[in-house]
Amino acid sequence: MRWLIGILINAVLFIAFAGYFEGFHVSSFGAAVVASLVLSILNILVRPLLILLTLPITLLTLGLFLLVINGITLSMTDAIMGSKFEIDGFGFTTLIAVIMAIINMIIQKTILDSDRSK
Repeated sequence: MRWLIGILINAVLFIAFAGYFEGFHVSSFGAAVVASLVLSILNILVRPLLILLTLPITLLTLGLFLLVINGITLSMTDAIMGSKFEIDGFGFTTLIAVIMAIINMIIQKTILDSDRSK
């Protein structure tokens, strides 16, 4: 259930980013949901491999390279989705990935805190 909620939260974030940033384009909410699903699958399958392959540089940067890996997975989502989901430039993609990570962390912390209080 949390996975589905996470996908819907990311889809809403994608729509919000498309409205706020000029370099971010999503054709519809359905495309945002599919892009969120693709990103989730890439995070499950590809991200661990990328982390393993880039472990030395991740250690040297004290984990900051993980933000670049998030940008890479978001770029892969952009490539898979085609014209229905587009982000202009890798730097902008990494910025969006960082913002998404921060927002998701805040939301997850809020949900976990509410679950513990029950």
